[in-house]
Amino acid sequence: MSKSSAFIAALVLAVGLVPAWADTSGRITVSGEGSVAVVPDMALITVGAAAEAETAKAAMDQTSGITAAILDRLTEAGVAERDMQTSDLSLNPVWSHRASSETRPTIDGYEASNRVTVRVRDLTALGTILDAVLSDGANTLGGVQFLVADPAPALNEARVKAVADARARAELFATAAGVTLGPLVSLTEGGASMPRPEMMGMARIADAGVPMAQGELDIQARVTLVYEIETE
Repeated sequence: MSKSSAFIAALVLAVGLVPAWADTSGRITVSGEGSVAVVPDMALITVGAAAEAETAKAAMDQTSGITAAILDRLTEAGVAERDMQTSDLSLNPVWSHRASSETRPTIDGYEASNRVTVRVRDLTALGTILDAVLSDGANTLGGVQFLVADPAPALNEARVKAVADARARAELFATAAGVTLGPLVSLTEGGASMPRPEMMGMARIADAGVPMAQGELDIQARVTLVYEIETE
């Protein structure tokens, strides 16, 4: 027998055999979600002042004066210094719109803005604090976001629920498909979600002494599990 014929015969024999170590199992991939409702215990607000004047210094002085009054009011309300931070300070020219093809636009004045981000840890005082800073001249509000100071316990509970949800789905699918669910191959976290801040207009804020209802926050977690499966 020639060398080529021997090689072909050996190849045909090898194709017809299934090695004992061959992997005959498949895999199933499932996703799960878990959520936990918690009552917020802290709020994040952004308040400040904006003003226009003929000179840059006059515009900045106006906003600085209002901002100083806001900071004093927050301190009187019991807000700690570490919970107050300047988040935006800007000064821009106000251009004239009377420009034509023959003339260049001119500066009519200046607009200054100063905003402070504040953590309010006593939610019972939130409405009163907002009402007070508005009375002191605040005319910009970036939004109100209700938070949980320590979200870790609720997030971990949501993760446990997400894994249990994914495991239940895997068992359901395996039973429906007539296969046996094997060991867990991998577990991947798909991330967690927290509610976004609620944006509130100045007119709404000024109504009824700034009423507030924090409600509940829904903290969510997502995971993806991969299991081995074996056909019966």
